[in-house]
Amino acid sequence: MKESDMNNTSETNWAMIDSLTDETIDRTELPPLDDAFFVKAKWRMPEKSVPVTIHMALGLLAWYKAQGGECEGRMIAALHIYAQGA
Repeated sequence: MKESDMNNTSETNWAMIDSLTDETIDRTELPPLDDAFFVKAKWRMPEKSVPVTIHMALGLLAWYKAQGGECEGRMIAALHIYAQGA
């Protein structure tokens, strides 16, 4: 990852997203959650996690923290996505 990648800001209109309510979200393109959906559904429990310690570049840690919220959860999600693509 390049340093310049960490300085990119989102172009998403977060104020508009935050203003959405259940009533204003268009769900017309979503298929119904009928019995056929639940027949194929799989119950997935989270895997047991273990504590680990890693060495990380300060800039990368700062970027994760700047995203707000739970930065550890975001790191774990990123690792999962990377592992699934490998």
